[in-house]
Amino acid sequence: MFTALSERLTAVLQRLTGRGVLSEADVTEALREIRRHLLEADVSFEVTRGFVERVRERAVGTLQVKAVSPGHQVVKLVHDEIAGLLGGTKQGLEFASVGPTVILLVGLQGSGKTTTAAKLARRLQQEQKAPALIAADVYRPAAAEQLRQLGAQIGVPVFDGGAGGGERDVAALVRAALREVESARCRTAIVDTAGRSQIDAELMVELVAVKAAAAPREVLLVADGMAGQDAVRIARGFQDVGLTGVILTKLDGDARGGAALSIHGVTGLPIKYAGTGERLDALEPFDPLRMAGRILGQGDVVTLVEKAAATVDAEQAKRLEQKARSKRGMDLADFLTALKQMQSLGPLSQVLGMLPGVDKKAVQAAQQGKQLQHVEAIILSMTPDERAHPEVLNGSRRLRIAKGAGRPVQEVNRLLDQFQQMRKFLKRK
Repeated sequence: MFTALSERLTAVLQRLTGRGVLSEADVTEALREIRRHLLEADVSFEVTRGFVERVRERAVGTLQVKAVSPGHQVVKLVHDEIAGLLGGTKQGLEFASVGPTVILLVGLQGSGKTTTAAKLARRLQQEQKAPALIAADVYRPAAAEQLRQLGAQIGVPVFDGGAGGGERDVAALVRAALREVESARCRTAIVDTAGRSQIDAELMVELVAVKAAAAPREVLLVADGMAGQDAVRIARGFQDVGLTGVILTKLDGDARGGAALSIHGVTGLPIKYAGTGERLDALEPFDPLRMAGRILGQGDVVTLVEKAAATVDAEQAKRLEQKARSKRGMDLADFLTALKQMQSLGPLSQVLGMLPGVDKKAVQAAQQGKQLQHVEAIILSMTPDERAHPEVLNGSRRLRIAKGAGRPVQEVNRLLDQFQQMRKFLKRK
């Protein structure tokens, strides 16, 4: 995410940190470049201007401090100001003390509301919040059925308040669905409302009525992160409903970052979650400080560790480590198990993007390629005996495996060479 902006800002700041002494002219030139890059990333002009002015004002004072490299001080200033643009501090959901907490999702068609509703339900399920989903879109064909299928995938109940029986009064539908939620003793209810192709009076009247019926604790705008300034305009249009926050979707495909960097500064709304992929677990709580670190190429190891703790089988990982250090070492079956654990963390490009100092070209290669899938195909084309004893893999066996995996034999040879090197390295650790 934010690939283009991250590369450009990182390059500008690296030039500053490479200098022992900075003048005001150096800072002015760097800020001129940063301003241009922010505007090219579709960040609001007002937000960009305020950002540059604040950094300039604070940077002038840092040039007088000799205890720390002035270049690193300016980087810290830029990091803090970007975090400020993104909201400053992490803001989670507010939950009701009595009865189910109702979360109303609003937005335009195509923003990903229905999928986001399921993603949010999965996250609340993991947090022991006993979620339910309410299908309140009576206009889009099969919207309720889509939500039911998604709910079935994650084991979350879906209620429609009688829409299946022809109920078209959305406010009445939501009231009936909430009674079902209370009967089912669910602690949270996520209402998936209808969208339109544009903001209109009819949409807003309906949403106001739905809000009155649902009495939600949170009203979250689901906005397409790739929409740039359109997302900011849409957020302004929905503020009459009483928005409490934003969920930005498709941030994994957003190379610019204009929506994320503008929406809080323009509307004052906190970004509460970010959609980072198509999988139902690809919804992250939005942390401005960590996101600022990612944008400036400083990584986000904390999020990576949290994700690993939530998805990796600790017992299995311990067994793999013990086997890797044993006299025999790992075999290719163990290697495939480790590979699948790594895949559970998400796309390789996202994992690499959370590590500080990783070359951007490596991240881009991971985005474009399918190396992990190719490795898996090669290993699965081997017999169990071959995976356990890779030393038996002669030329004819390697050719058979290559044909079975649909990969060149050179790729099989390279994988086996790398595996042997890795096994030797792990034995020395």
